[in-house]
Amino acid sequence: MRTHYCGTVRSEDIGKTVTVCGWVDRRRDHGGVIFLDLRDRSGIVQIVSDPQRTPDSYAKAENLRNEYVVKITGRVTQRPEESLNPKLPTGEIEIYADQIELLNTVRKQLPFQVSTAETEAVREDLRLKYRYLDLRRDRMNSNLQLRHQVVKAMRRFLEDQKGFIEVETPVLTKSTPEGARDYLVPSRVNPGEWYALPQS
Repeated sequence: MRTHYCGTVRSEDIGKTVTVCGWVDRRRDHGGVIFLDLRDRSGIVQIVSDPQRTPDSYAKAENLRNEYVVKITGRVTQRPEESLNPKLPTGEIEIYADQIELLNTVRKQLPFQVSTAETEAVREDLRLKYRYLDLRRDRMNSNLQLRHQVVKAMRRFLEDQKGFIEVETPVLTKSTPEGARDYLVPSRVNPGEWYALPQS
């Protein structure tokens, strides 16, 4: 599917043909050349679509919109000096798109902007209702990455330095009326009694 994550392409890859997948974060048409910021969980990389080089991929790039999911294959090149972006880990390079494959579209207007360039605050109730969109946002992605690193470090410390073994035991808790419907399981040792398996 892919050879690189978007945020991992570097100047060492210049001259290589790579395949990246992700969401279209932004699309900019600069009078004949289209620039796409392609985003995945690792970061953003700039895609260039030039009608002189690849008219087929350019025709597809013209129809792309924010949050469309695409797969792009192209050659990594050095950015012109005036286009260097020191704020991005991928700011020294760009990918000239040879092939663009549309994997999914956005059929309705999004309830809020997901783009990393968007700084407008979003209401919490809206974020929770559309959680699958909220988790794509840069802030939430950073939180998940940090949580993963902290838990990973704790596990490594306890396992490697303290000799702990991780055991996942069942948790017995009181059934509550909120949340999703419980699964009821009959008890084998107490006839007529049931266990409720909470789903939330």
